[in-house]
Amino acid sequence: MSDALLATLSFAATVGLYYANKHLYACRRHPLLMPLLATPVLLLLLVLGAGIPYRDYIADTRWLIWLLGPATIAFALPMHDHRAMLRRHGLSIAVGVLVASATSIVTSVWLARWLGLSPLLQKGLAVRSVTTPFAIEAARSLGGPPDLAALFVLMTGLTGMLVGETVLALLPMVRSRLAQGAIFGGAAHGGGTAKAQQLGQVQGVVAALVMMLAGAANVLAAPLIRTLFF
Repeated sequence: MSDALLATLSFAATVGLYYANKHLYACRRHPLLMPLLATPVLLLLLVLGAGIPYRDYIADTRWLIWLLGPATIAFALPMHDHRAMLRRHGLSIAVGVLVASATSIVTSVWLARWLGLSPLLQKGLAVRSVTTPFAIEAARSLGGPPDLAALFVLMTGLTGMLVGETVLALLPMVRSRLAQGAIFGGAAHGGGTAKAQQLGQVQGVVAALVMMLAGAANVLAAPLIRTLFF
């Protein structure tokens, strides 16, 4: 198979399966049909079944990964309509982002060490709670594998989408729309932000802001994290 044909098929399979799963999930809202869950599984089966090397698949779809950056920035557009609210609660959001990021990093690394995981896995897990473009850059600064970091980010986002509302229901003190959005954006980044937008516009806007602030904070703090933990 020629390189051009392989690249075309890899792109078509990735985009086609995603939109097919998205349409199916819209018709039958079953958790197992969520595009972020079903599409990677189907792609994995397809790549393994066709005997396509992982490195070749990634090389042929790398520009889709590049698009994650602009896609993340697009979350910021609705913030303009709620700028007054964001300014009013800016300090609370900033402090919450710092505390949540520090807690996520420390607990992830300590738990990984307690389980006896390798340093590479520890570095990938350290940045699991920020969205993929930021996690990839932070993982590189830590000396960790970007691919593993992206996998852990996906797993974290899926978990947030699946159980986020249930967790909020068990926390009666979290009734503020701002707090709900901050929890989704800080704990489950892109997947959590998508879920927060389903709950309401305010939740979605706050989740998007928290997601981007947490990502930037992790990238900037990566050298310090490496010094303290690795």
